[in-house]
Amino acid sequence: MNNLSFSELCCLFCCPPCPGKIASKLAFLPPDPTYTLMCDESGSRWTLHLSERADWQYSSREKDAIECFMTRTCKGNRIACMFVRCSPNAKYTLLFSHGNAVDLGQMSSFYIGLGSRINCNIFSYDYSGYGASSGKPTEKNMYADIDAAWVALRTRYGIRPENVIIYGQSIGTVPSVDLAARYESAAVILHSPLTSGMRVAFPDTKKTYCFDAFPNIDKISKITSPVLIIHGTEDEVIDFSHGLALFERCQRPVEPLWVEGAGHNDVELYGQYLERLKQFVSQELVNL
Repeated sequence: MNNLSFSELCCLFCCPPCPGKIASKLAFLPPDPTYTLMCDESGSRWTLHLSERADWQYSSREKDAIECFMTRTCKGNRIACMFVRCSPNAKYTLLFSHGNAVDLGQMSSFYIGLGSRINCNIFSYDYSGYGASSGKPTEKNMYADIDAAWVALRTRYGIRPENVIIYGQSIGTVPSVDLAARYESAAVILHSPLTSGMRVAFPDTKKTYCFDAFPNIDKISKITSPVLIIHGTEDEVIDFSHGLALFERCQRPVEPLWVEGAGHNDVELYGQYLERLKQFVSQELVNL
């Protein structure tokens, strides 16, 4: 995310680009799709087909618990959505915005494992230009994508905001913070979050420039829901200081999880990750 050449650094300072250019340069790496969605003759039922690269780790029984469909955003793109029924008695549903360089196919096994362990259902979606979603990945499209997902979650499944936990991982914290700043929900979880695009590329950046992208740092104070921040102390992509800075600006922060020794892509492998989520969902939210 910060491997810019000398000429690119000069261009950023001498000819500052628009936020969309920074976003596409620094952030978006959509993989080759690892799944397809096939629609039946009625046009209402979609079947999920996973490729070998999706690395599905469960049986067909668990796969039957996954429902997929397409919905349209206000920008005109069609995005793929996935509802994973992990627990029949789940009180909460995670609206999960995944990280970079993955799509719903690659995340499907993780969603099954995570949801079943913390007793939550999971609703996720692919950003424009990722997986089966049409269009191109841009910052504005990300905001339109999560808005469409939020509407689909509420209207298609009848899930109320007080039963939704907005969960963003890495680049997924960008649409998550934007949505949570505009709508109240049960809670917000930010996993390896960034403060802004410029602050990732140039760690000494102290303020938000007009051409900066992903300005989480300027939006997080508008979130009125409880916020749990999770960050690895040895994150090599988004420095640990980003998590700290966002935590300090939260209106309603809960005890964060700083995972000692964890990097950017292995936080989930540490035991305290699941333990903290279980505690937050099953105990703390009841008393907040």
